Amino acid sequence: MSTESPQAGPAATAATAATAATAAHRLSGKQRKAIIAGTIGNTVEWVDWALYSIFVKIIADEFFPRGDGAVALLSTLAVFAVGFVMRPVGAAVLGVYADRHGRKKGLTLTVGLMAGAAFVIALTPSYSSIGVISPLILLLARLIQGFSAGGEFGSSSAFLVESAARGRRAFAGSWQQVSVAGGVLIASLLGTVATSALSEEALHSWGWRVAFVLGGLLGLIGLWLRVSVEDTESFTEARGTGRTRSNPLKAMFVEHPGAALRVAGITIAGTLTYYIWVNYLPTYANLTTGIPLKTALLSQTLCLVVFVVALPFVGLLSDRIGRKPTMAAFAGGFVVLAWPLLHLLDGSFLSLFLVQLTGMLLVLGYSANCAVIMAEQFPPEVRATGIALPYALAVAVFGGTAPYLTTWLHESGHSDLLWVYVSAASLISFLVYITMPETKDKEFH
Repeated sequence: MSTESPQAGPAATAATAATAATAAHRLSGKQRKAIIAGTIGNTVEWVDWALYSIFVKIIADEFFPRGDGAVALLSTLAVFAVGFVMRPVGAAVLGVYADRHGRKKGLTLTVGLMAGAAFVIALTPSYSSIGVISPLILLLARLIQGFSAGGEFGSSSAFLVESAARGRRAFAGSWQQVSVAGGVLIASLLGTVATSALSEEALHSWGWRVAFVLGGLLGLIGLWLRVSVEDTESFTEARGTGRTRSNPLKAMFVEHPGAALRVAGITIAGTLTYYIWVNYLPTYANLTTGIPLKTALLSQTLCLVVFVVALPFVGLLSDRIGRKPTMAAFAGGFVVLAWPLLHLLDGSFLSLFLVQLTGMLLVLGYSANCAVIMAEQFPPEVRATGIALPYALAVAVFGGTAPYLTTWLHESGHSDLLWVYVSAASLISFLVYITMPETKDKEFH
């Protein structure tokens, strides 16, 4: 005769459920190692990408004819934008490569290309030395970096989210953007040190080149880290069961067109506000208010520290309350606050710091979610391509043109209209966020 309490059955069931819930939220040692390696590798790659924005005014003087500073700057920003044109190409080619051959091989290739191009930029002679060949080499290097960046986001997002425990997918995915912001932060620190410690002559003649050399060396460290990790179980299982596709690009368009469109809509406001607030605002403030560039870079560096620290916590919040509310808060905030924020810039450090910090805090709602929400739209056999290509197309249109358009508005006397562009893009993405399905509890392979 059993002496077991009648409550033992329900109690045991509750205990089992609690154990399962704990397991769903606990990262294993292997998962933590993969996330750390993926984050560090991605960080050093984005140092190389961000250095161009940091030293854009100096690069304009070095690689284009001197005379009209505004024309040289716009030419340099046009090269910046052209780099984004290659991102969809890199997304298609390298996304397919990662879906067919593995996330690890895709990530190894992207960081190698990015580091190599950084060395090329650092070593290319100025326009005064070799003439028109100088900007042509710069253009080629940025095309290679754009190609690399196009494949990086899809591969790294898939790798990080696939490496996570079920209840920690947004937390793991947020480290993709921690690494991007961390790369920008390191580049900003390099810019701050160079502009503060070196004379104008030294900065223009060799200081900025040293920063690119350091960026390239960091890229080689990222390459070593990526070679040392294993591929994800999601990809290994898909390959083992014969679910990998010979043409992931075609499969993505034919079988998942709605998900691809959703990824583009998710990206519009996020990439525009990110490139204005996180990358270009110091240069914009310098142009429009006259605040010294080194002061603007200091503000950027301090705000980036807050941004990087807060990102994983917003990822945890998304894992708890969902993707939709955290992303809607970001886009809705910019719809309402774009005008007052951009009109508060007055040339003081405090105004720039407050404007940049407020904008970055809003961007957290997008950055903490973008990798996970995009990864959750697709099965593993087309995931890297499905994330990379629609994202890269949206980034090329709205992110790559943001610095050029912002500078053009200033030069044409219409800086006060920038808020209209930001608000309109944010409204589009807000509508996407509130109408898309919630994927927090979606089954994920």
